[in-house]
Order: sequence, then structure tokens, then C-alpha cells
Amino acid sequence: MSDTAVQLPAHAKLNLLLRVLAREADGYHGLETLFCLVDLADELRAQRRDGRGVTAEVQGADIGPPAENLAVRAAAAVLAATGDRFSVHLALIKRIPARAGLGGGSSDAAAALLAVNRLAGNAVPRHELLQLAAKLGSDVPFFVAGAPLALAWAHGDRLLRLPPLPSAPALLLTPPLPVATAEAYAWVDEARRTAGRRGPLALDLDALSTWGSIGRMSGNDFESVVFGRHPAVRAAFEALAVTRPLVCRMTGSGSTLFAIYRSSRDREDAQMMLGRKHGTLTAVETLAGPPRGPEPI
Repeated sequence: MSDTAVQLPAHAKLNLLLRVLAREADGYHGLETLFCLVDLADELRAQRRDGRGVTAEVQGADIGPPAENLAVRAAAAVLAATGDRFSVHLALIKRIPARAGLGGGSSDAAAALLAVNRLAGNAVPRHELLQLAAKLGSDVPFFVAGAPLALAWAHGDRLLRLPPLPSAPALLLTPPLPVATAEAYAWVDEARRTAGRRGPLALDLDALSTWGSIGRMSGNDFESVVFGRHPAVRAAFEALAVTRPLVCRMTGSGSTLFAIYRSSRDREDAQMMLGRKHGTLTAVETLAGPPRGPEPI
């Protein structure tokens, strides 16, 4: 018998490495990225009801009309794949800042895919669920995969799960300047019209085996264009970078910046140094194991 209501967290992600490749004929860009999950998470509850369709209520950040919500679209995709045998009501508690590069909308969509599939008795096989995820966005397959650390490429639909690193204290710094992803891609394209070819990148497991080694090879192609248009984000990054982190980068297309530290004491010292000058500070931990899946309520 299928569950009638389930809940699960929808975790935020960090891009420890993010390379934007050429724009393709379909208008989308290829990517190479190293994803990492942190314990900051939205909470999704899904309830099976009679009838058809998806209804939703959201607490927290304003993420626009329900019809445009990725979680609603994800739930509808699973219902369609299983014959629209019932309707679903979603209750979403938002804790992840919107338009900040933390993948909140994509994570919500992945949680909805997993939750509604659980309500349908896991009728959609895992490989088909990943196909649905890829149609919703380049980050969604990673969240569906449930890996705390993974390399992704192409449109995010090619994933290599990696051995998780030990949980580490991290700090998120979110300036009060949301960045639209579509605009950030356009800035990258504009900058590359006058730039030379990108350099090659070679990765091996040793380069991804410690936080220190990741810090030495990490990078984000969106940083230069976002910093150029938003000096306040650049100033925030420069302030964060001098707090002695192992890794310091912008995540996604921004504007959230993150730093990963050796110890909680180092993170506390960084919080004291930074204060409230550059934006909102959020203390998080990286995940060393898979996130919790759908559980009956």
C-alpha cells in the first residue's frame, strides 16, 4: 500500500568547481561542476489526495506563482508518468535564499520528484526519474541522485558519485544582491567574445580527496562577470577570502559566497571578522553522507 503523505528535506548545494562551456545550438550551455551538499535545507511535505493536479502552499521566500514553481512542475511530471491516478498537495517551507546560487528551486524540484514517486509506490524507475529531473534543470539530477559529493557535466545529466569528504564547517555569505541565472550566462557569453580559448583542465581522484586539494583547484567562471557588475559582491568575496578558509568561492551564478574551514573555531573567528557589513552570514556543515529520503508523516 502506498503512503498517503511524506516529507523530506531539500538541501542546498555548493559548486566547488564550475566551468561554463560553449553555448550549444539549443541555447543551453554545457557545464563541468563539482557539487557538494550542505545541511541548510528547505522542507517539503507531499500529500496524496483524490482528484487530479497539483496544489501548493509556500512559507518563507517569495518564489513566484505556484504554476511557475519547479516543485509543482516536478510533481505534475510524476503524476503524468503514472497515469494521473491522484492529486498532490505540496507544502514547502523555504529556508534557502532564492536567486543566490544555492540551488533551492532545483532541490525543491528533486524533492517533489522523489516524494510524489513515493506516493505512487515508486512506480517510476530511478533512471526515468533522472530523465524527468534533467528536463527540469541542470542541477536537478544531482539532487535526485542523493550523493553528498559528485562531478557533473554536459547539462548536469552526466554524474559521477564521489567518495564523500568528512563533514566540514562552512560559512555562507549572501549579499543583498540577487543574480538572475539567465543574465549571468549572458554576461559570460559577452565576455568571451573578446577572450581567448579556455584552458584545459585535468582532474584525478587525488585532486578531489581533501578540502585543501579542492581549494587549490577550485574556480567558478561566473565570478569575474558577476564581480565586474556588482562591486559589492567582489568586496564581500575579498573579505571572506582573508578569513583563512580551505576553500573560498562563489556558488552557482551567485550571489552567495562560501568558505569551508578547518574547524568550527576558525569559522567563528571568521564570523566575528566579517560582522554584518557584506550581507547575511549562515553557518552550515557539509554533508558526509546521503540526505534523508521521503519518510511517511
